[in-house]
Amino acid sequence: MGIDRSILRGVPLFAAMTDTQLDRLTQQASVRRVPQGDAVFEQGEAARSFYLLLHGRLKVTQVTRDGQQIIVRVVHPGDLFGFARALSRPDYPGTASAAVDSLVAAWPTESWDRFVEDNPHLAMNAIRTIGQRLDEAHTRIREMSTEEVERRVAHAVLRLAQQAGTREVDGLRIDFPISRRDIAEMTGTTLHTVSRILSAWEAKGLVEGGRQKLLVRDMAGLAQLAEGRED
Repeated sequence: MGIDRSILRGVPLFAAMTDTQLDRLTQQASVRRVPQGDAVFEQGEAARSFYLLLHGRLKVTQVTRDGQQIIVRVVHPGDLFGFARALSRPDYPGTASAAVDSLVAAWPTESWDRFVEDNPHLAMNAIRTIGQRLDEAHTRIREMSTEEVERRVAHAVLRLAQQAGTREVDGLRIDFPISRRDIAEMTGTTLHTVSRILSAWEAKGLVEGGRQKLLVRDMAGLAQLAEGRED
C-alpha cells in the first residue's frame, strides 16, 4: 500500500519540502494498518524501520529492569517515532502499540541518513522533535522526583486533554481508550492510588470517568491542582 504526497504535505514536519523531495520520500514508504492492541515494534527489537503516525494513537511503553512497565509517551498523528538511528541506537528502546486502530508509514532505517542529508528542513524539524521529547521527559522526571502523586496525575491528565482532547458540551474527552492503569504507568504510581484520586475528582466535578474513558470537565480546576493550588 503506497502513500500519497498530499498526506505528507499536510504534516508540519514535511511542510517546507518540495514536491520532488516529497516524491522521493513516498517512493520508499510503505503503509501499514495496526489493529488496536497490536505492536508496531517491540522493546529490544532491531530497529529496521522508522515511522510516521498517519492516523490513530499509539502508546510507547518500556519495561524496567525490575519488571515494572511504564508509559513513556503517547504518539499522536503527524509524529515521527521509532527513529532509533537518530539516537545512535541499533534497537528500539520501547514498545509502540496501537491504543486504537492506527495507520503508520514506514521507511527503512538505512534511509534516515540520506533523508536528513538531502532535506535540511527535515533534519532541523527532526532535531526540534527530539528536543521537545527530551524536554517532556525532563519535565516528567522533575514531576516524579519533586511532586506529590495527585499533582503528577493532574499534569498527566492535562497533557492528554491538551494533546488528544475532543471538545464536547461538558468538557474535553480523551479521544482514545485510556485506563486508570495507563495513567498509573504514566505517573509512576499504583492503580489503587490513581483510582482513589480520580474518584475524588469525579466527586468534585473535575472529571468524568468510565470504562477506559475520561472526560475532563474542569480544565482550570485541574490546572490549579497541578500547580498545587486549591481554592
